[in-house]
Amino acid sequence: MDCSKLAENGTPELGMEFNSEEDAYKFYNKYDFKMGFSVRKDYLNKDKDGMTTSRRYSCCKEGVKRKYEGDVMPKRTRAPTKTGCGAKMVIVLFRGTMKYRVHDLVLEHNHELHIAQCAHMMPSQRKVSVAQGFQAEISEDAGLSLKQNLELMGTEAGGMGNVGYTRDDLKRYLRTRRERSLKYGEAGSMLNYFQEQTLENPSFFHAVQLDCEEQITNIFWADAGMLIDYNFFGDVVTFDTTYKTNKEYRPLGVFVGFNQHRQIVIFGAALMYDETIDSFKWVFGTFLEAMCGKHPSTILTDQDHAMAAALSIVMPETFHGLCTFHIRRNFMKHLGNHYKENSDLPYMFGACMYEFEEVEQFNRVWEAMVKKHNLENNEWLSGLYKIRDKWARCMMKERWTAGMRSTQLSKSLNAAIKNHLKLDHDLVQFFRHFNRVVDEKRHNELIAEYEMRQKLPMVGLRQTPMLVHASETYSPTVFVAFQNEYGESTAMVILRQQDAAMFVEFTVMRYDGGPERTVVFNRNDLSVRCSCKKYENEDILCGHALKVFDTVGIKIIPPEYIKRRWTNRARARDCFDRQGQEVVADPKVMISTRYRELAPAMIKVATRAAMSEDTSKVAITVISDLSKRVELLLSESEEQPLQNQKNLNMEERDKIEIVNEMGEAVVARGIKKRGGGKKSKVMRSWVDKFDRVKRKSRLSRTTQTTVSESEPTSVSFEEYMFMGCHSSTDSVSTHSMSQTVNGPPNVVALDTDESQTIHRLANQGPPANVPTEWMHPRFSIFSKHNSIRDVLMEERGAISTHCDVDAYHVFAPSP
Repeated sequence: MDCSKLAENGTPELGMEFNSEEDAYKFYNKYDFKMGFSVRKDYLNKDKDGMTTSRRYSCCKEGVKRKYEGDVMPKRTRAPTKTGCGAKMVIVLFRGTMKYRVHDLVLEHNHELHIAQCAHMMPSQRKVSVAQGFQAEISEDAGLSLKQNLELMGTEAGGMGNVGYTRDDLKRYLRTRRERSLKYGEAGSMLNYFQEQTLENPSFFHAVQLDCEEQITNIFWADAGMLIDYNFFGDVVTFDTTYKTNKEYRPLGVFVGFNQHRQIVIFGAALMYDETIDSFKWVFGTFLEAMCGKHPSTILTDQDHAMAAALSIVMPETFHGLCTFHIRRNFMKHLGNHYKENSDLPYMFGACMYEFEEVEQFNRVWEAMVKKHNLENNEWLSGLYKIRDKWARCMMKERWTAGMRSTQLSKSLNAAIKNHLKLDHDLVQFFRHFNRVVDEKRHNELIAEYEMRQKLPMVGLRQTPMLVHASETYSPTVFVAFQNEYGESTAMVILRQQDAAMFVEFTVMRYDGGPERTVVFNRNDLSVRCSCKKYENEDILCGHALKVFDTVGIKIIPPEYIKRRWTNRARARDCFDRQGQEVVADPKVMISTRYRELAPAMIKVATRAAMSEDTSKVAITVISDLSKRVELLLSESEEQPLQNQKNLNMEERDKIEIVNEMGEAVVARGIKKRGGGKKSKVMRSWVDKFDRVKRKSRLSRTTQTTVSESEPTSVSFEEYMFMGCHSSTDSVSTHSMSQTVNGPPNVVALDTDESQTIHRLANQGPPANVPTEWMHPRFSIFSKHNSIRDVLMEERGAISTHCDVDAYHVFAPSP
């Protein structure tokens, strides 16, 4: 029968012929959609040349469900779907015509067929197309959940029935995609991700550390944008680690700072194996290597001893400040028991940290606090006092910190990262979603840049030359801070003025009271120096200095007091990487520009062409011809060598070598795993854990073993049996029924006449003094078996035959 006639008669018949196996499947699948059943590709036969000679298509309900052969029924079982339906269509290849002919056909079903409204849910009618898969991948990379992804597809298709697949199909498709991305393992996929980034932008920096077993332990990376940000704003850095961002529970360390808008910028990131001195030394050293050896002026971290020791070695010239938030938290942890009602201990400690600007006042209040609350012998507080230059205001007021006193920037970034990351993400997914966080922060900076040029600054006193000058120089955020200081200067009064040959000393104070400040003005270079040290700490002139400038007739900000990092031209210079090449944040910026021009036009054409079948065919034909012409032009352009190089590297994924610390090129054997991850919630019974041992024991039942005896303890055999059952989900071994049990201070062994005890256990149940929680049905062997004697004796023979009994020791739980 000619295939062209198949559309007229939709029912299969014996003798029908098809040009190919695929045509036969499409025809039968179309028939089952109309009838309301799902088709399944069954067996097939091929000749020596690989050509299919016969194929059977069956109803999805063909056959019956196999019975479970295990000893213990699983907790959850799937409902049976097979009914032994005999509906089928068998095709056979005829060599004469080289066509497939319907050789056997059964149309009757022994089950109820689906209604037309549910036909799209049948397995043979569900498929994720190439276009739908591409859109699903984009949605997943954008952070949409599986449910949101499917709802978006349903909205675009005009209903869930028009999507063509279900949620489970989409879930399997995305899982297959992730498995495909890990084709060469996590280590190979990660290294190839780094290599692809390097090919796209040669300034991309990455490094990995190997241990003695050639396994990857620590990972560091920084893209071109991070290198540029550090070149402009890397004078003050905060570093903090956070957990629960990846399935290996590796600490994620991120180097963070401020830009000219006082927004978060990221300088680099590291996935660490552990938080030891050696790991921190490698991370900090690699960070400096990526940044061309440029040390930050200040780095703020939490109160971690390993981190402090590593910084003192790698960055000895960098000031290391401690996060005040972590200090306050540790203060509550170590001194919480000293708190009483109406206690002034936290207020005195907070004043020492934030308020006192003079060292003498700090020491006086500190000594009074220690003496009043009897803390002279507190080791933590004594150790904190020894490093007071890292956290006390009076010690840090001359240190350049850009106004930061804590790692709150890192904490804010960590919260944003955890909103985008999940524990079940693999490394490739981790990097992809981490880049989303980085892109989000960079987009926030672009918004601030747009508003800086779009909106005029809100100048309070427009006739003031210094404020007008500041509004034209500083970024909007920093200008607001400067304008506040200028407003403070209007409330200042000069109490005294002492003239000298070169210097003039002013004593300045607020008109309504407050501390007196000493401001020294230099007549030669027109510089000022205030005792509050605000400019040294934040690079913004204080109100006391501005009052002196106004007094001596200086109406604009001197150039030496304008910090470039706070201006609206902070990025107006070039940046070079460690090879001496200019760093370009986005080398494909022209490609992005052209894409923004082409995409709306193509979408408009596709929208109009989808209105009818004829216009759709015309559009597909034109697009196919256009695609061929584009590929031909690209193959002749200069961009092709780079693409060939990328393809070559993609083919050699599993041959990437890493240079170790000895300068030798080695192939990484994988990523070193660390514990502490999520544990399985599935709790297995004692019998399930030894099911494999039991099957082996049937082949060697004749072997006899002797159980060693030892001094009994107060734990009875009945209680011990329940301890063994309870410990199947903990670290206690369940081999306890036929081996020695060690537990401090004495040990317990089986009774010499254990058959009587086993018989008593089977008939009476658990002893009265066994805790109730140990008698849960999951742990109780009595709720699973009628003949406990047979089970225990069988397990004893299995363990004695295949295990070294004396090598296992089980500790009884503490009462």
